[in-house]
Amino acid sequence: MRKLAIIEAPSALGLRPSGVQELPEALFDAGLLVGLDAVRAGRVEPPAYDPARDADTGILNPHGIAEYSVRLADAVGGVLDTGRFPVVLGGDCSILLGNLLALRRRGRHGLLFLDGHTDFYPPSAEPAGEAASMELALATGRGPRLLTDLEGRGPLLRDEDVVAFGFRDAAESAEAGMQPLPAHLHAIGLDGVRATGATAAARQAVDRLTDGTGAGFWVHLDVDVLDDALMPAVDYRQPGGLTWEELEGVLHTALSDPGAVGLDVTIFNPRLDPDGGTATRLTECLRRGLAPRADHVRD
Repeated sequence: MRKLAIIEAPSALGLRPSGVQELPEALFDAGLLVGLDAVRAGRVEPPAYDPARDADTGILNPHGIAEYSVRLADAVGGVLDTGRFPVVLGGDCSILLGNLLALRRRGRHGLLFLDGHTDFYPPSAEPAGEAASMELALATGRGPRLLTDLEGRGPLLRDEDVVAFGFRDAAESAEAGMQPLPAHLHAIGLDGVRATGATAAARQAVDRLTDGTGAGFWVHLDVDVLDDALMPAVDYRQPGGLTWEELEGVLHTALSDPGAVGLDVTIFNPRLDPDGGTATRLTECLRRGLAPRADHVRD
């Protein structure tokens, strides 16, 4: 019987050590493993955090992120080699680079990017130099070579192999100077999700990512894609977002598809959830979303 494999990636290198690095322990304590056919597949510790913005790249901890991405890719690759389904618990959104590097070593893949923000800032426009606000840009080859050409493999993703889903930051990011999403990157903002219906929109996204051009797709979940009233335990809050039921439907649709090859969960900050109630609800959502994947991967 093949299992889900949980990798802990408690890195705050792309943000700050505000509490997101405590995400794995919080979800384990809330019962993430209960009822899931899952094993714990190790923990990848980040290097020391440096609060000084790098003068050459304009990014916090760029060398640490590059080094960490390689080690995380090794861990994810080890899980893939066993035939298990990796579930990577961050940390901040910069862990996406390591997950995608593991896939890039194996060929062409896609990305379902579930995030309340599009995270497409260039370093010059990101106020604090946080890679967690630019990981999608970096993954598609936009930014300093140190982070866009990991292991000399060029962009980790082609624009046309990405679906950005559920974001609601268009006005805010344009005002702040974020570069626009490229024309070939498929974007379904929150309004588009609502117009189509979350599950139907997720089906459209998955169909686009599995049209025969790649070897499968990764699912990135930044929990701030959820409605702020339901998910207040994030560092950068903004009104609106998906309901729990909508997110469960999206995850169920994506993770039940044979093309899904892995999932990461980022940005939940347990320090902003003092009674643990949000962690409990997030854990329920993830367990329901992962349940069909656990069924699918059984021999």
